[in-house]
This record gives sequence, structure tokens and C-alpha cells, in this order.
Amino acid sequence: TDEAQRAAAAALARLELKPKGKAPCSSQEAIKNQVRKELMAEAAASEKGLSVEEKEQEEEGAAAPSVSGVYFTCPLTGAVVRKDQKEKQLREAIQAYFSVDPVAASIMEIHTFNKDREKVRACVETMAKYLDNIYLHPEEEKYRKIKLQNKVFQERISCLEGTHKFFQAVGFETKTLPVPGQGKNSWYTPEEFYVLKEEMLSRLEELKERKERLLSSEPVRAQLHRQLTVFRPSPAAARFELPHDFFNLTAEELRREQRLRTEAVEKASMLRTRAMREKEEQREMRKYNYTLLRVRFPDGYILQGTFYARESVSVLYNFVREALRDDWLPFELLGPGGLKLTDENLAFNECGLVPSALLSLAWDAAVMADVEAAAAEEQRSALRPELLAGAQSLS
Repeated sequence: TDEAQRAAAAALARLELKPKGKAPCSSQEAIKNQVRKELMAEAAASEKGLSVEEKEQEEEGAAAPSVSGVYFTCPLTGAVVRKDQKEKQLREAIQAYFSVDPVAASIMEIHTFNKDREKVRACVETMAKYLDNIYLHPEEEKYRKIKLQNKVFQERISCLEGTHKFFQAVGFETKTLPVPGQGKNSWYTPEEFYVLKEEMLSRLEELKERKERLLSSEPVRAQLHRQLTVFRPSPAAARFELPHDFFNLTAEELRREQRLRTEAVEKASMLRTRAMREKEEQREMRKYNYTLLRVRFPDGYILQGTFYARESVSVLYNFVREALRDDWLPFELLGPGGLKLTDENLAFNECGLVPSALLSLAWDAAVMADVEAAAAEEQRSALRPELLAGAQSLS
């Protein structure tokens, strides 16, 4: 329909207004794809005489969420993906990195995809010992051979992902060598070994450096995408609709928890003490992995971002500061009820800011008059111009 086409043009135009270079191209493409998906939904809804909101409510039974989900950025590619796709994206990125640096890629695999950190520690220490023996005793042939069926090798190394790729990448090759049997008249039996290539004996410093990289590396972690959004002044700032990504529990488990909680309240609401209620609230907060926070500025503009529930208040202060036109301006953040967030070491789930919260920004009293005078004189917001250019309406 003409109305759907106009909506499409307006949505894509808003995307083009967003600052360039701040988000990866794949993120912008994903957003555009989402816009197209929504327009297809609108077209389908119009056939039934329903609005998009009515169509969504008919299908989901709830209002449109404040954010579409929790997203992560792959540190290797910059791609932005949904939470349930981050592991797949990391695997693909590391696999592609083998063509660039196979040693680094194999180290990434070892540290990233083997979840038992104690097993990883024992593994890399044993691998490092093999390399140390070669470096310290290059004339000893026995140190340049690793028996693959060796019990220690099997239990500590062979069972972990990425280890075989590492040995191959640093210069080992697989060879079948004869090994004498146990008895006095036993025949030699063939067994597989990793054998260091002869050429690597002239590159022992390189081998040592790779051993140190193996020991010092950390898992590759996808980074939580803040989904920084600026909204124009709106009376709906305190209304949040969160997608299921924000919860530890599945949608079905959440509905069951809610039902059981409601029944418990009906049966024992008069008997529950304040201390019991506080404990229950603390347990509830631990069910949230993430929190959606909004900061309302004195001029009404709203800054929104996604955070881990365990992150500290200092992270939010830095998030706001980076969005300011003048990042040196002192300010305070006030939580619900006007309580100042003075302890920046507290986690969001320790000060009641999960799974969502609307906070207020207040300029430091000593500079507030100057800030207000400058804003009135230049008719400008404290937020960076490129963020204001992409400001959205909050419905």
C-alpha cells in the first residue's frame, strides 16, 4: 500500500541519519532487514484490516518490546548478532582466522570453546612443558617426539578442542614410528607420534614466543552491544516491554514462575514479613542477566542502553559521559524515587536497577546555571549532535 511504502521510506531515511562509523555495516544491514520484515508484517496485517500493533498483539499477546532483543558484537569481525547466534559467529570468525594466523586461531579455539577453565589450565601448562623441553634441550631427540597414545597426552590434551591444530600450526607433523613391545622377545609395534619438523630447530625463539602466547591468552568473548538509542522527550519514558532475551528463564518457565508466585501471594500475603519480601525480590533480580536503562536529561531527551545486570554503576556513568557533547561536564544520576547513585561500585542488580529503570540526570549544582544558560543561548542539547540526528520517537 501507499501508506506502507511511505513508512518504509521514512524508516530507511531514519537509518541513514544515524552516525556513520559508529556501528558495523552488518549491524546497519540487520536493522534494515528488520525494517523490511516489519513492513511485510504491516502488509499482511492490512489484508486483515489490522494495524501492525494489533497484528503483533494478536500473534504475541503483548505490546512491542522496548528493544528487539539482546545483541553482541564479535570482536574479530565487528558483526552484531543476536544472543543465541554469538557462539556460532565466534566459531565462524575463528575458523576464518586460520587463513590469517593458524597459531593464533588454534590458541583462540583452545581458550574459547573448552568451557572447563581448570582443564584448560592443565592442558596449556602440559603443552607448554612439551615446548619448554624442546627449547631447553634442542639436542635431545626424545623431546621432539610426543606419543599420541600417551596417557597424559590423552587425558589432558587430546580431548580438548583446538589442541591438535595448535601442534600442527607450530611445526609438528604426524608420523608412525616403531615402538618396542613390553616383553623380552616382543616385536616392534607402530604407533603415532607428533614429531617436530627439523626446520623448527633453527626457529626455537619463535617456538618459545608461541608457548608464551598459549599460556597468556584469554577466551575470545563477544561484547554486549549497548544498542545506544536516543529518544525525543516522551511521557512514555517509564514504560518498558522487555523481550525474553533479558531473562535467564525461558518464556514457559517465566509464566510458570509468575503463576506460582501469584498463588503464593494470594495464600500468604498477610503473613509475609518485609524481610521475606526483600529476600524474594533479591532472588527475582538474580533471574535477570541484562537490564535496559534509560537516562532522562533535563531537556527531556532520553538516552537508552543495554547492560549486564552485574555491571557496576560506574559503567553507566561512563556510558552517559561518552554521549555528551562536552564530556567534562559534572553530573549526577538519580535512580527511581530521586535517590542519588553515589556508590559507583554497586552492581545494577544490587541497587534495584534490573530488569529496567528510568533514571534522571542532574547537572552538578556548581555548574548548572552555566549549563542552562549555554543551552538556552545556543538552543542545543547536551547530547552529541550525531546522536540527536538519529533521535527516535518513543511510543
